[in-house]
Amino acid sequence: MPVESGSSAASRQAKQKRKSHSLSIRRTNSTEQERSGLQRDMIEAQDSKLPLSLRSNLLDLFSQIEREFENLYIENLELRREIETLNDRLAAEGQTVEGADLAKGALKTKASHSTSQLSQKLKTTYKASTSKIVSSFKATTSRAVCQLVREYVGHRDGIWDLSATRSQPVVLGTASADHTAMLWSIETGKCLLKYTGHQGSVNSIKFHPTDQMALTASGDQTAHIWRYMVQLPTPQPVADVSQQPACEDDVDFSDKDEADGELEGPNDCPCVRLPVTTLRSHQGVVIAADWLVGGKQVVTASWDRAANLYDVETSELVHSLTGHDQELTHCCTHPTQRLVVTSSRDTTFRLWDFRDPSIHSVNVFQGHTDTVTSAVFTVGDNVVSGSDDRTVKVWDLKNMRSPIATIRTDSAVNRISVSVNQKIIALPHDNRQVRLFDMSGVRLARLPRSNRQGHRRMVCCSAWCEDNTSCNLFTCGFDRQAIGWNINIPALLQEK
Repeated sequence: MPVESGSSAASRQAKQKRKSHSLSIRRTNSTEQERSGLQRDMIEAQDSKLPLSLRSNLLDLFSQIEREFENLYIENLELRREIETLNDRLAAEGQTVEGADLAKGALKTKASHSTSQLSQKLKTTYKASTSKIVSSFKATTSRAVCQLVREYVGHRDGIWDLSATRSQPVVLGTASADHTAMLWSIETGKCLLKYTGHQGSVNSIKFHPTDQMALTASGDQTAHIWRYMVQLPTPQPVADVSQQPACEDDVDFSDKDEADGELEGPNDCPCVRLPVTTLRSHQGVVIAADWLVGGKQVVTASWDRAANLYDVETSELVHSLTGHDQELTHCCTHPTQRLVVTSSRDTTFRLWDFRDPSIHSVNVFQGHTDTVTSAVFTVGDNVVSGSDDRTVKVWDLKNMRSPIATIRTDSAVNRISVSVNQKIIALPHDNRQVRLFDMSGVRLARLPRSNRQGHRRMVCCSAWCEDNTSCNLFTCGFDRQAIGWNINIPALLQEK
């Protein structure tokens, strides 16, 4: 019996060794599916409070990340082999060239250049998200140069929206949660006028195409049309508020906004207290408003899930645009045609066509997976939409079944704007950043953001101004300030 027991034990050990050896070989030569199955078995055997389905999803995600890094590692090895081959070839050529020092210098320069290219490529690649945020992988050979020019400080609460006038005099308008709208001199940063007619947060401001009239939307469930008359002050020399004109990879310092205290608004600014026209048909917060081409009609968007079209002269409701399933977040009109686009928390945006006076058609677009925060027209035949799902999509009006470009970011996108002349998209983010992309989805720049310049809280809106002023891009945020930027686009990008 003892002999049999010993042989049995030896047999079991041999079987275990064979089984372990077989398992090792199987793991080495198995397919990804078999390896995934073994990992799932290991996870099931572990003691965890997470649901099995969630753990399985996490396993799949980490497997994808592992494959991404494996591909990057293989690419790194191939690049290193190419560099070694290049160095060997240059060394062989250097032996036949008279003047060894010159050959060595050329070899060193070329090898250093190759190594620098490899380092830059690896830095760009590893900086990108491993969860397929592929927009960061796109290499940009030319970038915009951005410089902070002026800050517009005076509101007592966050600024939701801003825009520049489309007629002379060119001024900047801001809409704030402090129940006021302000007009500013772009060149001096001085407040020219304050509108105090609303009883709630002012959520939007847009200027009439030709007349000195402003349209504001408010949380008091109304939209106001009011007139303004301003006189521009004499421009002052621009202070050098930025020592670093480059806009990529600025150092991000700690948030200082909590120590700022209450900002004192301009006390000598003249006020307008009464509107020319009040539009009252909504049953909820009016979140945005805009003028239709020609300035004879306006459209408003509300949290009551409807957009209303009004006649400016009579203040009468012309159309109530219903169909969205949740609150509206934004509305925008086409610069040359009677088209309106509305966006909503229901993850859709709708295109309304009023070019035929007898009928108006509507098209629904479901290109996002979260709240569509804004959708805007370009001068051409494009619509650009931004969303809380951290994407921005460019659509062709002639074929809107699928986007022609998709921009993936690392933060929710707020009210975007598109440059008329240069066709550059400015993306304000929840994470205090502002990024610039071209219409094909290639990243051009990130605006500077540090403890000395840039926004310190969520950036709510961006707006372009292309009337030969010192600032051609404006941004505003919940840090109670608006900022004017000068964006210089290289000639190569302008040709594209």
